[in-house]
Amino acid sequence: MTRKFQATHVGRVRRNNEDSLIIIEPETFAVADGMGGASAGEVASQMLVETVKEFLAETPPIWDEKILSRAIVSANEKILNMARRNEEYRGMGTTATILHLNDKRAYFAHVGDSRIYRLRGNSFEQITEDHSYVETLVRRGELTHEAARVHPLKNVLTQAVGAMDELNIDAANLPVENGDIYLLCTDGLTNMVDDETVANILKTAHNPADALIDAALSAGGKDNVSVIVVGVD
Repeated sequence: MTRKFQATHVGRVRRNNEDSLIIIEPETFAVADGMGGASAGEVASQMLVETVKEFLAETPPIWDEKILSRAIVSANEKILNMARRNEEYRGMGTTATILHLNDKRAYFAHVGDSRIYRLRGNSFEQITEDHSYVETLVRRGELTHEAARVHPLKNVLTQAVGAMDELNIDAANLPVENGDIYLLCTDGLTNMVDDETVANILKTAHNPADALIDAALSAGGKDNVSVIVVGVD
């Protein structure tokens, strides 16, 4: 049994919302942050969530991390083909972050710098790793997490769906406990709001999705922002 909240906002600076998000029953959640000229980013992210929905609809609902990864591969092929056929979509791509919950396990597959977090008691943990240039520097010990948040190249991705033929998809599964809260979000949240504030909102807000959007907007809202919050009862 889960409690689900979702919200998205164009932000205070951008004209178009290139984020997409979706809740797919049973207990599957995805966010995508598109990139590309004109409306191409919006097209890519929407294609991602629609392809994931279609792929899972045709797959028996025992959806582990391998199935979620295959859904991303399917979306990658469709987005690449769309870009090859249409000049205006050349160079488009999107992040892809998918989570599926059952009674005992949380399965995820992930490409890009959208994120999954888990709040368990007072422990707030980022489950995914960003596929970005600055995260590579952090893993090498050449940059701190604090410096990465304000680095001028923080938006440079090393992996994106639709941007390359071969993807290195991060995929794994974790045990689920009653009381866990999972957050899926695009970087319009994490670039604006620090982890401590996010965790406090998840603990206290009646509608945490709306409250997280409000926090990102109050901090400047420099990007589109999308969140899905799932509480496990």
